[in-house]
Amino acid sequence: MKKGIKIFLIALLLVAVLVVYTFSTYNSLVRMRENVNSKWSQVENQLQRRADLIPNLVNTVKGYAKHEKEIFETLAQARSKLLNSSTVEDKAKANDELSSAISRLLVIVENYPNLKADRTFVQLMDELSGTENRIAVARKDYNEAVKQYNMKIKVFPNVFIARMFGFEEKRYFEASSQAKSVPSVDFSK
Repeated sequence: MKKGIKIFLIALLLVAVLVVYTFSTYNSLVRMRENVNSKWSQVENQLQRRADLIPNLVNTVKGYAKHEKEIFETLAQARSKLLNSSTVEDKAKANDELSSAISRLLVIVENYPNLKADRTFVQLMDELSGTENRIAVARKDYNEAVKQYNMKIKVFPNVFIARMFGFEEKRYFEASSQAKSVPSVDFSK
């Protein structure tokens, strides 16, 4: 009878260890997933800040470059796509389109020296530059949180608990292939 009790106690201890490990791992995965979501929220906050600055910048430039209608339409469309996208992939693509449109706007600005001296424009450009830096930091923080989370759900034996409770891999916020090429600036036109 003593041998049966020993086996029962060992089995009970193993089950208790397994239950504690499962709860601990589950709670850890929940915390990490929420951290990823929080970091993504910060990326979205900065993208929203940038989108909010665009109309002011456009209105300032419009006063100087009234005939540059196409760039203003492109900026408005890119901004709208950014504000209406919901997934990481859609936001990344819309962000790339908006970055491209802003780059083209800045090329146009080079043709208007008075605009570059305008106090409102300079202030808006400073705010936009600061926002671009904040976006870069927020994207880096988000990608780091995604890396840690993805590693946690893929390692053994966490992978079993992650699958059992439906924890899925998160996607990185990556630059598009267009963002990796250096834009050409030609003032001869």
